[in-house]
Amino acid sequence: MQTVVTFGEIMLRLATPGYLRFAQTDIFEATYGGGEANVAVSLANYGLHAKFVTRLPKNDLGEAAVMNLRKYNVDTSDIIFGGERLGIYFLEAGAVSRASKVMYDRAGSSIAEVKPGMIDWAKVLEGASWFHWTGITPAISQGAADACLEAIQMANKMGIPVSCDLNYRKNLWKYGKKAGEVMEELVSGCDVILGNEEDAEKVFHIHPEGVDVTQGDTMEAQAYQSVCQQLMKKFPRCKKAIITLRGSISASHNSWAGVLYDGKTLYESPTYQITHIVDRVGGGDSFMGGLIYGLLTYKNDDQKALNFAVAASCLKHTIKGDFNLVTVDEVEKLMSGDASGRVSR
Repeated sequence: MQTVVTFGEIMLRLATPGYLRFAQTDIFEATYGGGEANVAVSLANYGLHAKFVTRLPKNDLGEAAVMNLRKYNVDTSDIIFGGERLGIYFLEAGAVSRASKVMYDRAGSSIAEVKPGMIDWAKVLEGASWFHWTGITPAISQGAADACLEAIQMANKMGIPVSCDLNYRKNLWKYGKKAGEVMEELVSGCDVILGNEEDAEKVFHIHPEGVDVTQGDTMEAQAYQSVCQQLMKKFPRCKKAIITLRGSISASHNSWAGVLYDGKTLYESPTYQITHIVDRVGGGDSFMGGLIYGLLTYKNDDQKALNFAVAASCLKHTIKGDFNLVTVDEVEKLMSGDASGRVSR
């Protein structure tokens, strides 16, 4: 069985019920989520050995987060404990023309106080087939960035493929450094780089030729070949660059697709119209989970791997919570063109 290791922060997610606004609700629905944890859950659902690494407080909330991951067959054996608190994020789901809102309360979380040397990466990565991180982790703190760099360098030394989701979050870069100056060294150790229509521009000032991404969403797949080429030129280790393409018609209706460039060929996925979004948080993570599964499973078939990632993420938009709780069979059914939603008996 293939082993994928992910490293990052898991948080307590407090969401308003239904589509209530923060000012309306008297209760919050409590679940857990976070970029790399979401990827691990996807991969565990697909039958891979998924190991999530983080630092949690040794209290009831930290233990609850661990139990939640174990429920979905994620390996939590290398999680370390220390610090005082679990990060929290609050979610108000948008609808139609009203956008969703996310508020973070994660300053001083246990993972933000992680330091180099706390995690034995040689032990953690022993026998691993893949290592994954996102740009959220180095945004948390200098310590988290340093620990992530340790992991990447160890994976490189051990010959383990490394993937990253650039995942730019402007509200997280608060410790005095800009994303680009921290991310460049980390991304240079990556074999697979994922971003959306703005990540490459915000982090590395790389933008698609002939398209202004600051003026709204575009679904022009060919326009992003130049982004992939620029990423691969800047980071010579990169073997595959992937861009997710989201068209936001409204908070409830998005178009969704992706492109993958391997240095020679630009692969384009089908475009899905997601017309009744249940929850889009975790959509990019579900894409990454599907992509890693596809690249590990569909050997030498980048088109199928990309199609699996897009279909998996399309299905995630129908599921409440951060985690993509779908099976390989369900994803492959959608890939085959069956989007009927007929009852399975």
